[in-house]
Amino acid sequence: MQHKTQLTLSFLLSQVLLLTFAEDLECVPGFQQKVFHIEQPSEFTEDQPILNLAFDDCKGNDKLNFEVSNPDFKVEPDGSLVARKNVTEAGRALFIHARSSQTEDMAEIVILGGKEKHGSLKEIFKIEGNLGILRQKRAILLSPILIPENQRPPFPRVVGKVINSDRPEGSKFRISGKGVDQDPKGAFKINENTGEVSVTRGLDREAIANYELQVEIIDATGKSIETPVPLDIIIIDQNDNRPIFREGPYIGHVMEGSPTGTIVMRMTAFDADDPSTDNALLRYNILKQTPDKPSPNMFYIDPEKGDIVTVVSPTLLDRETMDSTKYELIIEAKDMAGLDVGLTGTATATILIDDKNDYAPEFTKKEFQATVKEGVTGVIVNVTVQDEDDPATGAWRAVYTIINGNPGQSFEIHTNPQTNEGMLSVVKPLDYEISAFHTLLIKVENEDPLVPDIAYGPSSTATVQITVEDVNEGPVFHPNPMTVTKQENIPIGSVVLTVNATDPDTLQHQTIRYSVYKDPAGWLEINPTNGTIGTTAILDRESSYVTNNIYTAEFLAIDSGNPPATGTGTLQITLEDVNDNAPYIKPTLAKVCDDAKDLRVVVLEAKDDDLHPNTDPFKFELSKQAVPDKVWKITKINNTHAQVSLLQNLKKANYNIPILVTDSGKPPLTNNTELKVQVCSCKKSKMDCSAADALHISMTLILFSIFSLFCL
Repeated sequence: MQHKTQLTLSFLLSQVLLLTFAEDLECVPGFQQKVFHIEQPSEFTEDQPILNLAFDDCKGNDKLNFEVSNPDFKVEPDGSLVARKNVTEAGRALFIHARSSQTEDMAEIVILGGKEKHGSLKEIFKIEGNLGILRQKRAILLSPILIPENQRPPFPRVVGKVINSDRPEGSKFRISGKGVDQDPKGAFKINENTGEVSVTRGLDREAIANYELQVEIIDATGKSIETPVPLDIIIIDQNDNRPIFREGPYIGHVMEGSPTGTIVMRMTAFDADDPSTDNALLRYNILKQTPDKPSPNMFYIDPEKGDIVTVVSPTLLDRETMDSTKYELIIEAKDMAGLDVGLTGTATATILIDDKNDYAPEFTKKEFQATVKEGVTGVIVNVTVQDEDDPATGAWRAVYTIINGNPGQSFEIHTNPQTNEGMLSVVKPLDYEISAFHTLLIKVENEDPLVPDIAYGPSSTATVQITVEDVNEGPVFHPNPMTVTKQENIPIGSVVLTVNATDPDTLQHQTIRYSVYKDPAGWLEINPTNGTIGTTAILDRESSYVTNNIYTAEFLAIDSGNPPATGTGTLQITLEDVNDNAPYIKPTLAKVCDDAKDLRVVVLEAKDDDLHPNTDPFKFELSKQAVPDKVWKITKINNTHAQVSLLQNLKKANYNIPILVTDSGKPPLTNNTELKVQVCSCKKSKMDCSAADALHISMTLILFSIFSLFCL
């Protein structure tokens, strides 16, 4: 009731204001009355006049045309508003747009008692009160100017008028703001004398929906006489934008067997027109479904939300029986709430029917056969299954298991990822003499679990019969490798050991002969009949052919089959050390200055190629010297080192000093080595060892040499 009173008072006020200034007004183009109030009837009857509208463009109303915001109504050429059909609900307001060759205007019909309906121009323009109320600011009268977007030439075109009843003589109107002196500049202008507001070009509501200008009165000098008054110019939306689908591609998935009404996906289009009008009120529809089997109407789209749902029964949504698991829907979005006058846009929705594991894999036959030679490994047979599920999913991929007949784990089965076949392999060589036949029981399952109402049946197991073929196998040494320990330097012809090789082919009576295969040092031989291995040379632990005291050789055992088969045996001889290597010293050359204050000449190190206890501790000593020659001294430092020193300074010369070193073997071995000592002149930190005056040889060395000759 309050709303009704407010609207009535607004209407009366507008009429009073218009009458007050009627004497100053010329013909104002547009509706002569812009706001009407009617009661909501129980029904608007088809073709029954509701009210008459008076429109005058002041130029004869050439090419006058009316448009009504609600398509259920129309305006006859004489201005009568009628319903196109019986209408029980028209909303709270109707808006009439009139356009002639000269001007256009908007009128509002308020329906008292009507219910709010989408598309009200109050929502469009977001203004208070009624469009017909004049705003008064001092002496300036103006109302919001409504301009439809996309007007066609000619321009400029008068769209409204500012009225001032008390304007001083010589004063002028001036407008400013966005669309005049601000970007987009020059869209509007005002006749400075009459106050007529004109638009200079077509406007786009989607670019700018409303303009807020300032109107003021200025004197001849351009000085403002009154405070500027706001002028609202509202751009009326036209349905000039088609709905578009901006978020593609649109791909949805639905599981096979899904219940009727399952939501697959949502299609949402965008319309750039005013969202508060029917120009952007979209309705969705399926234009075409490809393929059209098993039903041409597999899916439905909610016309308002755009949700695509299934409408067929779960039994029809069976992926394994469908000709195609991909459906393409041509979706149409139409504005104007789906009316015929609406603009449309289309997009393609692709729907994929996803597989669920509702088919158990089955072997293509109950029994498979395979043949394999003994001693061979690798794939021996491919077992095959069939599965109606999607090959790209775990509902199709097979997992095989050997559930019986494989106690020794000689077999394994793996899935071929390309063919889904089971590749049965021998991983441990089979022995014909132990078993010539094997029977395996294999089961198959899917990677994904079956759906609750499906189970694996008898066809998900199969038998594999494997026949092992006999081959001539080479003899086998026992043990292998063969190990023995011997002292080095044992006499040539000594027996090392007798090898033992047997033929695995117990059902064949064959003889075995032996031969040397690898003997790096050439120390061994083998009796071809009984396998006795003997020495043909001295076994030397210190030889380069011996590693970590072990000498390794290989022998062959060859059976009498046709063709003969060969087995290889390895012999490892651990050689025990004997004291057969005399020690030696390092270094054998030393230098010392003739005026040296430190008479220590050199530290000697003793080494021995034998092993402990045939090595250190070593005994160091000088060969016995004559008294006049007694100028050298050797002192033991530890078990392996000794210090050689001078007892006095010597003249520049080369001296050969006999050094005796003895190991700890039993019996011990002694080595006599000459240590060459060069006595050099040293000046200014330089040592000169050239041109020795004489070679001084220890008398002891001479006597030792003579003694050695007599002992030979």
